Amino acid sequence: MLHFSKLKYLYKFLLIFFLSNIINSQNYYLYVASESDDTVSLLKFDGKHIEEKERISVGIYPTEIEGPHGITIDPNGKYWYLTLAHGNPYGKLIKYSTQTNEVIDETTLGLFPASMQISKVTGFLYCVNFNLHGKMKPSTVSVVDAETMTEITQIKTGSMPHGSRVSNDGLKQYSVAMMSGELFEIDALSLNVSRKLNLDNYSKMDHSKMDHSKMDHSKMDHSKMDHDKINDGKMMHSKVKPTWVIPHPKENLLYIAGNGSDEIIEVNIDTWKISKRIKAEKGPYNVEISPDGKYMLATLKNSGSTAIWNLKNGSLSKVIRNSTSVPHGIAISADSKYAFVSVEGIGGEPGIVDVIDLENQALIGKVEIGKQAGGIAFWKKEL
Repeated sequence: MLHFSKLKYLYKFLLIFFLSNIINSQNYYLYVASESDDTVSLLKFDGKHIEEKERISVGIYPTEIEGPHGITIDPNGKYWYLTLAHGNPYGKLIKYSTQTNEVIDETTLGLFPASMQISKVTGFLYCVNFNLHGKMKPSTVSVVDAETMTEITQIKTGSMPHGSRVSNDGLKQYSVAMMSGELFEIDALSLNVSRKLNLDNYSKMDHSKMDHSKMDHSKMDHSKMDHDKINDGKMMHSKVKPTWVIPHPKENLLYIAGNGSDEIIEVNIDTWKISKRIKAEKGPYNVEISPDGKYMLATLKNSGSTAIWNLKNGSLSKVIRNSTSVPHGIAISADSKYAFVSVEGIGGEPGIVDVIDLENQALIGKVEIGKQAGGIAFWKKEL
């Protein structure tokens, strides 16, 4: 007969073994859009291997590539939302069930709808209309009732807005205008632009402060001027070309990808000023921060890599070479353990999703999906 103390140790061993298996058997699920294939992939990662569980055909017209671009999941995890950017002329927003991956509803948005997120306070979805192929003039953010799929309004912002993200408290929406080089803050309740910030470190010609009465317009050849490209009285040519903005999960800070200036810009929300410019390798495109606030990641489109910074000490920790060319989007697991990076590929190559272990800062897995992998959203973690 086993001694009582031996039974106690055996019990502890079995308990630790059982709990260890539970922890190690956690599964992670995410959705990724493939823009050149009109498909969305549902992926599963078990901590060791990543696989494509389902490839969902999307779009309305079978003979056209409609370009699934932005993707997001509602705060309750019941629905996922997808923008079809290549509309003629306007794009679509499609609502799907996460249980069946079938279409629930749809609505029409603006020109080339791109990234989006839903406020947990208002229940509204805020989507930037990137207007990639339109005239170089201010575009808008569409505000949609995510339940009824009704577009409530469009809020005018800057030229080629991108990187739509909602603040952690759900009361503000942030986006950046790529060509006009501006950061916009929208009040999620009043649906008005509350603040904007010039992200370039050089002056712009502000025509609103010029005394036009002292200008001799008779000597100007207006026939050679393209008035469609005049941006509300301001001629803007951004060197920063911001493409993404993300709020810090724990501090009143924003981080912005300067795709043209090869930097990550830190903005203090309280002072509404640039507090830091962090040098990066060529072409930072998407920026994401782990939920615990420890790591910041940026895809570097022009160098085919993903950079990791330790935000606790501000240092660049690692630059990881991706599996193929043109890394695009980033999604981080809710427990801050893993980052999933969509990589577009080039030509007829399949898209790839790379898995990065954040603690060890190593590439630990990959899976092929449809062509031009882009928009990516983490769905859930479960046993």
